[in-house]
Formats: sequence, structure tokens, C-alpha cells
Amino acid sequence: MSAYTEVAKEKMIFRKTNTHAGRKLWVTPANSTNRHLSYARIILNPAVPSVSFENGNQETGLVCLSGEARATIADENFTLGRYDSLYIPRDSRVEIRTASSADIAEFSAGVNKRYPLKYVPYSAIHSDSSLSFKTGAPGQHRQVNIAIGKNVAAGRLLLGFTSSDPGNWTSWPPHEHAVMLEEMYVYFDMPRPAYGIQLVYDDTEYPELVTVVRDGDAVLMPSGYHPNVSVPNHRINFLWAMAAHREEEYRQFGVVNVQPDFNQGSSGLEASRK
Repeated sequence: MSAYTEVAKEKMIFRKTNTHAGRKLWVTPANSTNRHLSYARIILNPAVPSVSFENGNQETGLVCLSGEARATIADENFTLGRYDSLYIPRDSRVEIRTASSADIAEFSAGVNKRYPLKYVPYSAIHSDSSLSFKTGAPGQHRQVNIAIGKNVAAGRLLLGFTSSDPGNWTSWPPHEHAVMLEEMYVYFDMPRPAYGIQLVYDDTEYPELVTVVRDGDAVLMPSGYHPNVSVPNHRINFLWAMAAHREEEYRQFGVVNVQPDFNQGSSGLEASRK
């Protein structure tokens, strides 16, 4: 059976995940095509200044998209500003509080082992050319940032964010990695009228999924190639989160299969392998 039945498509697209206050769990293996990966959005403000939860058997990655918050895990405190990240091991109690406002993306995946808690300030990513780099030829220029990758010991999660030049393609050339990793994108910092177009497909002649994406939307990639493009004069910005199908063994960034028609010997992700 195709991965892109109409029922499957309904479980691959989640709209406007940034329109609530507090913590809302949007995507889990129970309501989506994902096998491992879950996604929640935490939006704090004076009306809802804090949230707390336990992550059970899930390792968790947080990325602060705006504002500032304090995260407390096992009596350790961390200040999260824009683009700062935090890796939280399974079996943790998490409390997040703000004195003003904060918008935080949360991704998680079930693991068997417990890996070390680690804070990743954006400054540490930005100063490492294998974690933050520009790539792509004209028409496909973008900035890739790896927040939780080889710099963090983890079981399944890989997490980061990409920003295109206006009107450019990203995840280009089209590539896939479904044997090793499932993936999802969450689009952010795309105020109206900005939007992009996301494709997800195994059929290289007539793609099965082509959809408009706007700020706060999420699209899942259970299999297949998954390029996207922004409209002229606007960027497409998205968080990408991946979960390895085999804990630790398949947790590798940049190991991809490029669509043969567009394979020019480079995936655009080579800098991450340094």
C-alpha cells in the first residue's frame, strides 16, 4: 500500500500549531504517520507563564524560537533565549517558566537508554562551521543550523532549523533517508503574506503530496523526497526534526539518497560531516 493514501495525507499535515497558549501536544505516533517522533509547542505569556510535564520514556529536545524562558530539569536551571536548545534525557520532570513571553518547540522520541542532559546555546552552534553553514547554488541558497546533532549524545533525535534566501528552494537537491530516519518540518517566522510550497513524494514524475505551508504549519515525511520552495521576496524558515529507526545506530545526519535525476554528486550537506 502506498504511504500516501488520503488517510495517510491527513496524518501528515498539521496546521497552525502556534495559535494557543500553554503546552499543546500536536503530533504523536498515535495520530500521525510517525513511528517514533512527537511534537509539542509551548507558548508562554503573562496569562500562562509556566508549564510542567514528565517525559517518561521519551528523550526530548527543546528549541526556543522567540522570547526567553527558564527551564528546570532535576534541579538544574537553564536560560533559553532565541535559538538556544536543550536536550533532556528520558525519565525527566520538566518545568519551563517565563517572566515575559516565550515560544518553544518540543520534539521527543522513545528510547531505551538515558543520555546526558545538555544545554546548547545558539552561540555554540553559530561558531561551529560543521553545525551552522550556508549551502546551495543560485536558486537554492539556505542557512542550515544543527542544534542537536553530533554535538549531543542521544538515541534517536536530530534537530535543527533551516532558512532559505527569498524565493529559493531548500532540501535541494531532493533527497530521502526513510530507511534510517523519519522527519518532520515545522515552519516558523513566516509572517503573512509569506508562504512556501512543500512536496513529499516517492513518485518522481507526479508527486503525491504538494501543499502550501504557512507560519506554524507542520508536515511529516514518512518516506520519499521532500524539497520545498519559498515565494519571491519571502523566506521559508523551518525546524526539522528527525528520529532514527534504530536507536544510536541510525542516528546520522547528512546520510541521504539524492533523487537520481538531480544528483550532481553533492547533497549540499557535506559541511556537516567535517
